Amino acid sequence: MKLKPIAEQVIVITGASSGIGLTTAEMAVARGARVVLSARSETDLRDIVDRLNRGARRAAYVAADVADESAVQRIADRAVEEFGGFDTWVNNAGISVYGRLTDVPMQDKRRVFETNFWGVVHGCKAAVKHLRQRGGAIVNIGSVLSDFSVPLQGIYSASKHAVKGYTDALRMELEAERAPISVALVKPGAIDTPYTEHARNYMPEQPKHHPPVYPPEEVAHAILRCAEKPMREVVIGGGSRLLIALTAIAPRLADLYMERALISGQKRPEPARGGDSLYRPSHDARRRGDHPGYVMKSSAYTRAVVSDAVRAAPFFVFGAIVAATVAAARR
Repeated sequence: MKLKPIAEQVIVITGASSGIGLTTAEMAVARGARVVLSARSETDLRDIVDRLNRGARRAAYVAADVADESAVQRIADRAVEEFGGFDTWVNNAGISVYGRLTDVPMQDKRRVFETNFWGVVHGCKAAVKHLRQRGGAIVNIGSVLSDFSVPLQGIYSASKHAVKGYTDALRMELEAERAPISVALVKPGAIDTPYTEHARNYMPEQPKHHPPVYPPEEVAHAILRCAEKPMREVVIGGGSRLLIALTAIAPRLADLYMERALISGQKRPEPARGGDSLYRPSHDARRRGDHPGYVMKSSAYTRAVVSDAVRAAPFFVFGAIVAATVAAARR
């Protein structure tokens, strides 16, 4: 499957008013793409799009809540109206809740799933309808918590497990019908965005990321690579990949580590501030968060994984095995 270069694409991005979504939109426009941004805050979107359009018409926006299926379809309709269609759809909108599962109200748990899971389902439905004839890519933003769960973010972990399950099934179904659509799952670890500030918090302490923490630019780079090169999954951060491996190889040991490290490690030594974006937009329009510790400059692991050389390596290895087998058979 051949996808267009970024400079020739129209890219739809949900959750685009801050963090990973905003970073991806800015990077895409800088590389020549046209973008349709969506989030709940029309004020923030208008300001962002006005800035992106200085000099040329490269961006449009739709204020929408991805929990609303009809609102998500309006995003697709706007892309067609403004730019004649789209080539990549990025399901990025997401929200978390911090607190023990027994303390988080049921309505908040449902709201997390409405945004994180059903928002992806709605986005994929709109994207597949458009791309089935045109061809293109769907990039779903999962999490390392698509592969394991952490205490104090149990409902977020569950929603991202659901995103992975849905993404994998959709990929297989589209491949089986030979639809010209690439389906990728990008799985960030801890990223320095306003994520912890936007999350609803039921802890007495202010939440924080547990290191290692990576910049949003690393996720945006991976997303744009998935938009122009078909990929299955991309994990952001070597530290994230190691923890995924640990949970697969030694799940009980991983449980013990997370119980001891991540309950205290997700709390700042300061009282909770209050305020969140679970039911209403935040109006901050920032790429970065306020992580109090060190933020990695980049991820050598992720850059290597999405590079053409590393992606081609399995084919070279397979070719070498076949060649060696043929040579042995001729002896």
